[in-house]
Parts: sequence; structure tokens; C-alpha cells
Amino acid sequence: MVGMSRTLELSPNAQINKTLLEKYMSLPMPDGKIQATYIWIDGTGENVRCKDRTLDFIPQSPSELPIWNYDGSSTYQAEGSNSDVYLHPVTIYRDPFRRGNNILVLCETYHYDGTPTESNKRKSCLEVCQKTANEKPWFGIEQEYTLLDVDGRPLGWPKNGFPGPQGPYYCGVGADKVYARDIVDAHYRACLYAGVKICGTNAEVMPAQWEYQVGPCEGIVIGDDLWMSRFLLHRVAEEFGIVATLDPKPMQGDWNGAGAHTNVSTQTMREPGGLAEIESAIGKLSKHHERHIRAYDPHGGKDNERRLTGKHETSSIHDFNAGVANRGCSIRIPRGVSDQGFGYFEDRRPSSNCDPYSVSEAILRTICLNE
Repeated sequence: MVGMSRTLELSPNAQINKTLLEKYMSLPMPDGKIQATYIWIDGTGENVRCKDRTLDFIPQSPSELPIWNYDGSSTYQAEGSNSDVYLHPVTIYRDPFRRGNNILVLCETYHYDGTPTESNKRKSCLEVCQKTANEKPWFGIEQEYTLLDVDGRPLGWPKNGFPGPQGPYYCGVGADKVYARDIVDAHYRACLYAGVKICGTNAEVMPAQWEYQVGPCEGIVIGDDLWMSRFLLHRVAEEFGIVATLDPKPMQGDWNGAGAHTNVSTQTMREPGGLAEIESAIGKLSKHHERHIRAYDPHGGKDNERRLTGKHETSSIHDFNAGVANRGCSIRIPRGVSDQGFGYFEDRRPSSNCDPYSVSEAILRTICLNE
């Protein structure tokens, strides 16, 4: 671990004496005052931004919160000559960093004329979720990510070489197999405290790669909770002086990429005999493979070209296939679902940096609205 400590010496955040902060964070808040962190998706469609404000009341719903604005010319969302972009609060979470009555506020972004920004995929997703609400669609997303040094190298990897081949790292235990479990545990607890429906975590196949799962969530909640979980991941890693990347193929070569495998079910699929409905949905998905690939990463499929190669537990980006317990397929039906005859299916195509709003909207349009 000597090499890792040398790397962290290069990280400005890791050098800060964290104990000094507590002296100030323990100061009592003035009566009736809370701090609210507004969080939004920037123009890249994959990164989050945030800023804070003081409120003199404790909101019970997002509609009570003030609409705010920011400089969209600095987030790839507006020109400098007309730079104001507006933040519309949509979901409130508890703040695990400041605690107390302080809150995190997930926001949609809108241009000056009231139209959604190009990276605001939530608005159209919500409309589709409302149209399909009677089918009670559930989603669960397996978010894979990789921890990096500040110089962009996977955490714990030799600076002049590579770790041993993949095999011992998945769900691994031991200092020679996993790195920075502290971040994983801190993030897990922060999500639970905030109100994100996180349901598990594990070390992944590539060393320094991890996964956590969010769900099951009904409708729009999967997008809200996953985006907030990503904010919390970046924010926690920031304190440790480490970078968390959602790049779907952070290391070229014989290393696994990172996905956001999406588990899907409707109420009919979850009832006895639901396997027939699952197979029907897979048939619909097979007819729109290219459309889904375009929706499954923020660059219209370009990121997934690096990941969906037909190797490393993926299907080829050019092919659509499905199978039972087959992790080399586009769509996997879990063995238990096949045996009991109902449950859910897993779409393995979404990339780790996908927009969950785009993914869930595309799936609902295909399997529920027959578009």
C-alpha cells in the first residue's frame, strides 16, 4: 500500500486535515435556518453540478422550494450572452454531510424560455412514466464504477505495469484484491441516510472496480435515485482525494468494462405466468436494438462501442440476443425467473455513464407503449 499512499500525497483533497472541519460543522445552526444543496445534470449529460443556498424554512415538498438559476455558459448549456439556466426542484433528499434538517435537492434544468435543456431527459421520461403507471413498472440498476488516482490510473494498480489477471477480484476480500472499501462503505451509508433506495454493493471483476445496486424503484424514482447516488459517490470520493469514474471502458485490453445493467418488470411479469410477458417484451426489444443503443449512453452509442465487444461478459453492440443465465447476451433472464415462471429480465446493454431517464423511457416506450 506504499505506492497508494504516495499517490494520495499528490491529491490536494487527501492532504487536507479533515479534523479541522468538525470545529466549524459543530457550530449550532441559527433557529429556522437550513442549508440546501441544489444538484443538476450539466450539458455533458453525464456529470453533475451543485451549489448551496440558505433557507429560512424546512420544506415538506419540492414545490415549496424556490426556483433558482446558474451560469449555463459554464456548464455547456448556454451562451455567455444569454447564460441564465433555471433550476426546478423535483426531489428532496436528506443531507448526509451536514445532517440535521439540511437537504439535497435534485433539480431539472430549463432554458430562459421555459424549454428543457438538452440534458434534461427527466421531463419526457416522467411523461412516459405517467402514461404507463397502470402497469407499475419496476426498475433496478446495477451501477458499476472505477476508482482512480488523481492522475487517472486505477487505484492500487502498479504505476509501471498491471495487476494480475482478472479472477480473484470479483466480490474479493483482502488488501491484495480490493482497494478503498472505505469509500464503498461510506457511500453505501450516505445513500441509505439520504433516502436513496440502494440495495447492495460488491467488488467487481476488474481491480479498483465496484458496483452498487439501486432499486427496485417504480417509474421515475429510478432515475432520481440513481442520479442522487452518483452525486453522493463523487462527493464521498472527493473527501478521500480519489476520483470515481463512470467511464464504460476505463482500461483498454483484457479488462472488463463498466455497465449499468437494468432490471425491468411490470406487474404482469411479476405474477404467476409472467414469463410469457417477459418473452413478449424481449420480442419487442429485439425490433428496436439500434434505437436502444442510441439511448443507452450519452454519446449515442459511441461509448458502448468500446464496451460491447462480445467479450468480457457483454454481447456485441451489433447484435441482439437473449438467453437464460447468459451474461454474454443483450437480455438475460435470470435462472430463478425461468424456473419459477415469473419475475423480471435484465437489459445488459446500458453503459455505466448512461442517463437512467433515457434508459427507462426507451424501455417503457418499447415494451408498454408499443412504439
